[in-house]
Amino acid sequence: MKYEWLDEYLLSMPGTEKDFKLEWQWHRYMVRGKLFAAVCAPEEKYKIYGGHELVNLKCDPRLSELLRVQYPEILPGFYCDKTNWIAALLDGDLPDEVLRDLCEQSYRLVVARLPKYVQRELRAQT
Repeated sequence: MKYEWLDEYLLSMPGTEKDFKLEWQWHRYMVRGKLFAAVCAPEEKYKIYGGHELVNLKCDPRLSELLRVQYPEILPGFYCDKTNWIAALLDGDLPDEVLRDLCEQSYRLVVARLPKYVQRELRAQT
């Protein structure tokens, strides 16, 4: 994987927990049980996703369309709601800053849907 920093970066976000979903072969990153990132390597049978390591991230639908036009490494989410999720290929030339921003945005979108008291607890951890 080109982005060796990714795992550590995702785990640095307040309240993040990581597990491995054996059935899916996904490393999942969650905050209070809500998924905000998943790293996986789909098999070849999954067409455009196959043979690539990727990270699924939650994304604003309007932004995801713009990102897909600008960066060939950004695809609709793999095995997720393709409106609200994107897949960033981890073997392309996506700039580090862009991937970091997308990870942060995904985290923020998920945290914004959590109860207010949980949001306060997470802010206190920073």
